[in-house]
Amino acid sequence: MTTTPTPPLLGYADRLSVRPGETVAVKVSCTLEEDFSASLVRIICADPNPSGPGIIEESVPANFAAGYPARVQPFTPGSCALISLGDDLTLPTTMTVSAMIWPTKPGHSEQAVMSFSKRNEPRTWFVLGIDDTGHGFCRILLADGSSTQVTLLTTLRERTWTRLWAAIDTDTGRLTVGSHSERQGETNTTTLETQVADNTVGEGEILIAATRAEGRSCHFNGKIDSPMIYDRYLDQASLLDEASDSAEHLFARWDFSVGVSTTQIHDIGPHALNGSLINYPARAMTGWNWDGSEMCWRHAPSQYGAIHFHDDDIYDFNWETDFAFHVPDHLKSGVYGIRLTHGDHTDTIPLVVCPPRGQQTARLCVLISTFTWTVYGNHARPDYNATWQDKIKQWNAYPWNPAAFRHYGLSTYNFHSDGSGICHSSHLRPLFNLRPGYLTFGASQCSGLRHFQADSHLTAWLEAKGYDYDVITDEALHEEGAELLTPYAAVTTGTHPEYHTRETLDALQAYRDQGGHLAYLGGNGFYWRVALHPENKGLIEIRRAEGGIRAWAAEPGEYYSAMDGTYGGLWRRNGRPPQRLAGVGFSAQGTFSGSYYRRTAASYDQNVAWMFDGIEDEILGDFGLCGGGAAGFELDRVDYRLGSPENTVILASSENHDDSFVLVPEEHLTHITNWPGEPTEQLIRADLAYIETETGGAIFSTGSITFCGSLPVNNFQNNISTLLDNVFHRFLTS
Repeated sequence: MTTTPTPPLLGYADRLSVRPGETVAVKVSCTLEEDFSASLVRIICADPNPSGPGIIEESVPANFAAGYPARVQPFTPGSCALISLGDDLTLPTTMTVSAMIWPTKPGHSEQAVMSFSKRNEPRTWFVLGIDDTGHGFCRILLADGSSTQVTLLTTLRERTWTRLWAAIDTDTGRLTVGSHSERQGETNTTTLETQVADNTVGEGEILIAATRAEGRSCHFNGKIDSPMIYDRYLDQASLLDEASDSAEHLFARWDFSVGVSTTQIHDIGPHALNGSLINYPARAMTGWNWDGSEMCWRHAPSQYGAIHFHDDDIYDFNWETDFAFHVPDHLKSGVYGIRLTHGDHTDTIPLVVCPPRGQQTARLCVLISTFTWTVYGNHARPDYNATWQDKIKQWNAYPWNPAAFRHYGLSTYNFHSDGSGICHSSHLRPLFNLRPGYLTFGASQCSGLRHFQADSHLTAWLEAKGYDYDVITDEALHEEGAELLTPYAAVTTGTHPEYHTRETLDALQAYRDQGGHLAYLGGNGFYWRVALHPENKGLIEIRRAEGGIRAWAAEPGEYYSAMDGTYGGLWRRNGRPPQRLAGVGFSAQGTFSGSYYRRTAASYDQNVAWMFDGIEDEILGDFGLCGGGAAGFELDRVDYRLGSPENTVILASSENHDDSFVLVPEEHLTHITNWPGEPTEQLIRADLAYIETETGGAIFSTGSITFCGSLPVNNFQNNISTLLDNVFHRFLTS
């Protein structure tokens, strides 16, 4: 259980995407005394920048109790596997315990590979693991209540497959621990003669990758493959000789290559001691016998029998529910927040309310990128510093940052404590960056917003211009498909629809091909492929396979998702470049700064000139709350070779980006050549593009992640605002 600092008032809900009439379970941890209260607000603008419209919220009547008792709710990071023994089965006392391990943090702390204990008792009877100096050890409970430990004389090698085992003989009092590395050709054993307790563990519990003490502790970091228990004391030769008769003495052997897409682990031994995973470690990992002949775990499952455990894995905080919120039947679709209040302390839990199932309440649909929001959930940036913190105080912005609360679980843009990339994310925990007023960047004078807060520039603009709109989430689109979008005259994205499943892309493609009007108002969209867990609501997986701007790279052979078995990485590498859907795709990235667009000659053609009614400027968007310009940070361009339709009209292109901007890796071929074969400086641009489809629809793409940040400037009166107003008016009246 965590003992690290925590904000005084913090909560989360079991749902991020809801509909009227549904019920949301709200979970709160509060370090303060007495009761806290709850209310409902509609979030229109989440930008605290005093140079903009500021945070705009509307109070909404809702049925909450007068107060809710404050209490502290703990949580336990770290993944492991749990196997419960039935009352009629006990572990053998004379036995051999063995596992193949690939440790990633040997010598940092004590880590358990396997442990045995009695249910509901704090003491652990048996532990096989690595001590805080990197040596393999086995510790057992003796008959007099004390414990003894046998430790290897040599340290285990980091990121090297090693068999670690312990053998206990209650008749002779022998306790042996050993290790064998086939790669290094090393074998080490240590034997102790002692008074081994005949301590049968009835009503027992087996933990893999942790011990049972104060909840769970001593979490293992690294891969574990083929953990097993024999009901005999096996010597070194018998254990390592695959042709020996040790198999007939098998008590349990867990094969992690079975049920890869589930949270269950399977015992192929005689007692079928199946178990469950806690905090969802990484599955479909290359095992000790992976030889590189197959890159997909589905094609050679026997070589993917490893699970990568981490001491900081966290899927669901599993807080108890403090109250249930019934979403009013007639609540308008939009982005809301359940506001928790205790004195001067507040917390706002986001809630995206879709329209009632099967109903359309407006002609315009805003697709909320909740997959992307979740994937970035609790992204801790390395540049969180005093300047950033001072800006938070000056702007009265949201005060908490994941960089200061790393134990709450970080994003897939961060690393685990062992240096491996985080490939899972979930909204079943407090996500600091999904709060009104949160600043993603703090060093510049601009708003420094992304995702939830940056998308609110669009909703603020829609409200200011008087547009009626529904919001639909990625989750809803994934589950219900294109039929969800069909009734709408126009569908628009927000600033950064980066992460998608096949189902969401298929739905958007079908909507477009059926004559829909699609506005892509962001950059770096439709970029990474993600998978959703079939059992665990809200759990998302990303495999950062070959190519792309990546915070980390997946290990070789680990490019295929455990959750659905598909190749991860870029949609471009999966045969679906963003250009095929939206006309533009990711081309370049730099610092969080923005430039402007310059209109092309094609923009003056009578077929598209209507978009520029009321605009006399050749330069568009040389202003903005995000980055200082409408074309910035992440830039998308037209590429006909990658699927931009031949009739794509480039209305404007950005220019004058600073020296921090570079081509994305997938655009590079060598140090002097690139994919399009054009001068690099010409490829560092955002294209404002327009496409008319054969079925009577159209696509409008901005090619920039900072585009919407220009909308609120000058009280929403500017050439970017006018341009979008013209586009939406035509889309909604066509």
